[in-house]
Amino acid sequence: MMSGCSERVAVFGEPWPQLNEGLLYNDVVSPTDSKLTLIEFYSTKHKNSAPLQGWLQRIQNGQITVDGRVVNDPNIILSAGSDLVYHRLPWKEPDVPYLLEVLYEDDDLIALNKPSGLQVLPGGLFQQRTVLKQLQWRASKQSSSLSSQASHPVPVHRLGRGTSGILLCAKTKLAKTCIAAYFADKTSVVDADNTVMELSQRKITKIYRALVHGIVDEDKVIIKQPIGIVQYPGVAKGLYVASPSGKPALSKVDVLERDVQRNCTLVQVEIQSGRPHQIRIHLAFLGHPLLGDPLYVAGGQPKSFDSEFADGTFAQDGGYERPVNPVPGDCGYYLHAYQLFLSHPTTNEVIKITAPLPSVLKTREGREVDKSVGSERIRGIHIDSLP
Repeated sequence: MMSGCSERVAVFGEPWPQLNEGLLYNDVVSPTDSKLTLIEFYSTKHKNSAPLQGWLQRIQNGQITVDGRVVNDPNIILSAGSDLVYHRLPWKEPDVPYLLEVLYEDDDLIALNKPSGLQVLPGGLFQQRTVLKQLQWRASKQSSSLSSQASHPVPVHRLGRGTSGILLCAKTKLAKTCIAAYFADKTSVVDADNTVMELSQRKITKIYRALVHGIVDEDKVIIKQPIGIVQYPGVAKGLYVASPSGKPALSKVDVLERDVQRNCTLVQVEIQSGRPHQIRIHLAFLGHPLLGDPLYVAGGQPKSFDSEFADGTFAQDGGYERPVNPVPGDCGYYLHAYQLFLSHPTTNEVIKITAPLPSVLKTREGREVDKSVGSERIRGIHIDSLP
């Protein structure tokens, strides 16, 4: 087995620009939508983006083109086949980390240590400040400095914005296809019969550390609660929750340490399916939501389904204000993708990758080891500095 850990730590990342580049949203007018006015089209087809007054503001600002021409009149009649483009103005995205640590890299793969707070792919408020954008900037630099064309790595699995740790990225089409098949094979077994597979049976395995609310009584727990989607304010495609009618999901939980004084439990979780927010939902379903999770509560449901917004007006860009209720991308919880075991897509060699643990997710023994190592280093420095 080859390990992804090394003494030399490689870090990359570019500071974020003040504003992003904005966005373009494209539509083609269908025959059934012809004869609609411009404002009727946008206020009905994209009513989740902005209210009527917001779309009027965008049209009058010259942010919409029809067949390449800026149109300021909201009442023009549309024709079938016309190309519509809404130009979303550049905006300042929330502050997030930008530095990424490389845990493992070869010609096919790169594994990163993603910091909590950084989104993986573009979505919502984060269109530029993502892991993908940093990978693209890095690849662009490499291609300009090398005679051969550099690869363009892409993430091959999900990792929530508030989750830290290992993010696996493919640098070739072959690696991407192969790893996607690994994940599909693993999930298909769970879909079939909720079978608990041994580590040696799988091509890829992910292990997480988490800190949960309350004291988990059992030392080992297997959770087989299905996960489905429900409508939820502020999440256009719906929110993933514990649901009897959802898709099968399986998580193995091992208790590492119980802290009665702080009323929390340190756990290690191995997932054998890859449903969105699976660990957060499963541990909440167990009655022990992640400590600090702003969204999921006991039972694997959100704290509230009420549609509440900051105020009754629309935002500066004409869109709706952000909901007051928490959404999946909100941070505050403690979850870390700690270890990953992978059969290499081209060599079939088993690779073990480990992302250093945040102090809060270490056992007491682990923290004591860190203290002793730190003390030894300090003593060494003092000795070396003696005349």
